[in-house]
Amino acid sequence: MSGAKLPSGKLPAALLSEVLNMDAPSPPELLLPPRLGEDAGVIAIADGALIVAGDPVTMTGADVGAHAVLVNANDIAVTGVRPRWFLATVLLPEGVGEADIRALYGGMRKMLERHDILLVGGHSEITASVRQTVVSGHMLGYAPDKVFLRTSDMRAGDIILQIGRTPVEGAAVLANEVAAAERSVPPDLWRAALDALDNPGISIIEAALRSAELGARALHDPTEGGLSAGLYEMANAAGLALRLDPEAVLWFEPGTALCAALGADPWGALASGALLAAFPAERAEAARQALGKDGYAAAAIAITQPGTGVRFSDGRGLTHYERDEVLRVLSSG
Repeated sequence: MSGAKLPSGKLPAALLSEVLNMDAPSPPELLLPPRLGEDAGVIAIADGALIVAGDPVTMTGADVGAHAVLVNANDIAVTGVRPRWFLATVLLPEGVGEADIRALYGGMRKMLERHDILLVGGHSEITASVRQTVVSGHMLGYAPDKVFLRTSDMRAGDIILQIGRTPVEGAAVLANEVAAAERSVPPDLWRAALDALDNPGISIIEAALRSAELGARALHDPTEGGLSAGLYEMANAAGLALRLDPEAVLWFEPGTALCAALGADPWGALASGALLAAFPAERAEAARQALGKDGYAAAAIAITQPGTGVRFSDGRGLTHYERDEVLRVLSSG
């Protein structure tokens, strides 16, 4: 191997854009090709469009089957389309027991049934290539009218709503993977973090579909790299700048407490469970109120404007976490 050695985590954005050849023209059947900031791809088919997404779960072995369902379902839902079909490649370490495998698939099927998604295929094997169970999922949805949302469709003047708190996923992974942190946070916050994948949970499916109904122009699922990476991905995809109000951000206290205890920045911590929704300015407040009545925590945290990057209201730039803070903590342990 040659060239600079890269740390674990997402590929740097510039390198990813290069290797995916994102500047090349796309064939007409590819309605949404691979692009930075877009959570899914879209393929034209005879009677509509197939929405496709793929994501692995690699940072935790806790309820990894259910976790994989949700992170992949979220990527479909942010196009405004309901996730319907799931495939899972399950790689298991040597020494795994039958009970562990049954528990993994039991959790996966429970989550699939909860969201009315069908398991339609995949692959399972035990291999020395992994040290803990890895589930790589692929989710599909169907848009009969070929109508779907793109992150790149944001326009200057749009208001960004944060729906759901952050870092929920970060809290769950840190609590389940860094047992020593238990002594560093109050017991009630520790228990809440351990249970965060279920309560409040990391699914944004219904919130995303409801936002689309309310007139969202673009939706995005911040995951690795946290709220920071998610905001930068939205800005870059649309070729716009974001002006951010940090006082409006909705934080998940068990996650921020664990980040503080472990020396991590919650802005850069795994953020599944939060949704970023861009609304035309004239619709944003009505949408926020409607989402609140539906039981979703929602706040206007940013406005789009000409330019590039993400800056706070006072002009300071938001740190861009291309590498997730949770992964940094786990890698240094």
